[in-house]
Amino acid sequence: MIDLHYWPTPNGHKITLFLEETGLPYTIHPVNIGKGEQFAPDFLKIAPNNRMPAIVDGDPADGGAPISLFESGAILLYLAEKTGRFLGPDLRTRVEQTQWLMWQMGGLGPMLGQNHHFSRYAPEKIPYAIDRYVNETNRLYGVLDRRLAGRDFIAGDYSVADMAAYPWIVPHEAQGQKLADFPNLQRWFEAIRARPATERAYAIGEQVSAGTEMSEETRRHLFGQTAATGRR
Repeated sequence: MIDLHYWPTPNGHKITLFLEETGLPYTIHPVNIGKGEQFAPDFLKIAPNNRMPAIVDGDPADGGAPISLFESGAILLYLAEKTGRFLGPDLRTRVEQTQWLMWQMGGLGPMLGQNHHFSRYAPEKIPYAIDRYVNETNRLYGVLDRRLAGRDFIAGDYSVADMAAYPWIVPHEAQGQKLADFPNLQRWFEAIRARPATERAYAIGEQVSAGTEMSEETRRHLFGQTAATGRR
């Protein structure tokens, strides 16, 4: 059984996408990041960066003690190895999928996250910052669109690379992007959105976060963190 410590952010959705695709048994433990639950001592034991998602696998392949992991990319790779699914069967395909997973972790996620912050959440609208990250989002969309030319998925069959990137494209309108400007990306996006596992994963997210809203307390927990915050 996988214990998934989760909130329905793009990074959280990555893991429910994988778990719903494979049918691997799991239990969700909501971590309401708007209430600061990511700083709880028990959560920090498995996620020292005070970010979700994180998992605890009570039945690891080596038969030993439970394994805990944080960082969504590391979790996807671990689950792919555990199940033997969604990571290519040969060296070259795995290399391609892994490098695009790292591209998402190092570029697409962080840059689009800054887009979200300055465009949607920052109390002061800073035109330079908004333009900077909206333009970088547009550049990254272009990278992915070119990659998907003549391909159904990012690298080989549907894989962890696609699961990592897709949730960050879901809020494209809020990011100042039009999918129609990126026809290969749009085709890919619509194909993944139509997958039954994707529908289930996002329905779960809506259930978990039902009734929550942005407030000043939420802003403080999400954006007012310092080193001292994680030592509480």
